[in-house]
This record gives sequence, structure tokens and C-alpha cells, in this order.
Amino acid sequence: MFDFSINLKSLRQSKNLTQKQLATKINASERGIQNYEAGVRKPTYDILIALADYFDVSIDYLVGRTDDPNSHKS
Repeated sequence: MFDFSINLKSLRQSKNLTQKQLATKINASERGIQNYEAGVRKPTYDILIALADYFDVSIDYLVGRTDDPNSHKS
């Protein structure tokens, strides 16, 4: 089963970012990023869009609907 938290952490680490740096870049809280990566909370639609835009991947990829990061991107 797909785990959003693992994918988010992997994407963040691939850019060599701390949770705080990612939070700043997408205008979110560091605690929010921590909670998403820990699987405690799920991101809002606005945060999903910000993450997809920042990492240049589709939302479908972020949420595990596809293994293709460019699937359904416009």
C-alpha cells in the first residue's frame, strides 16, 4: 500500500531540504511537514498543490495513484 508520508520524505530528502526549509518554500508550518511525514495528518488540497508544484510532480504521484511523477500534469 502506498504511503504518502514516505513519498513526501523521499522527495524532500532528494532535494537535500530540512522539514523547516520545505515548509518555508511552500508557505506551510514545519510542524505540518513533520505531521505529514509521520503520517499523523494528511495535507489539505492547497498544500498538495504547493507540494506538487514545488517538486514538479503530479498530485496523482504524491497521493500514490501513479508511479509516474508526470502523470496528468498540465
